[in-house]
Amino acid sequence: MDINLALVSDYAIVDRFGKLSIMGIFEQLWIHRFPAVHPRVHLVLRLKGKRTEVGKHRVRIRFLNDTDEEIISGDGVFEFNEPPAGITEIEAGTVLVFDLPLAAPGPYRFHIAVDDEITTTVKLNVVQVPHPPPGVPYPPPDLNP
Repeated sequence: MDINLALVSDYAIVDRFGKLSIMGIFEQLWIHRFPAVHPRVHLVLRLKGKRTEVGKHRVRIRFLNDTDEEIISGDGVFEFNEPPAGITEIEAGTVLVFDLPLAAPGPYRFHIAVDDEITTTVKLNVVQVPHPPPGVPYPPPDLNP
């Protein structure tokens, strides 16, 4: 089994047939003031395996800052269902939604572990946006009417 897709996005769903739909994939957040909470970040995972791996598997998610401090963590279970006859590869998609507390700018990451042996990392860089000088509107007016 392996994690063949892991990313963060603005929105994602898995339909009743297991198809993933993803909108607004990103690796960087721009924040004005810290501490901050970035709402509704969707962590998207797709796992692929062999028919012999049908059943339940444990997944552990940890959101860490640049000093390896754990900010959010959680454990769960996903399940590979029995595929139709003749199908040898199976896949499962999942979407986890988080409100991310961000204490300061810098590198952050999601560490994902499946069955304590298969791991991947999704990096997220958080940047502080400088405020415009007094009297300058934010956001800037559209220069192309």
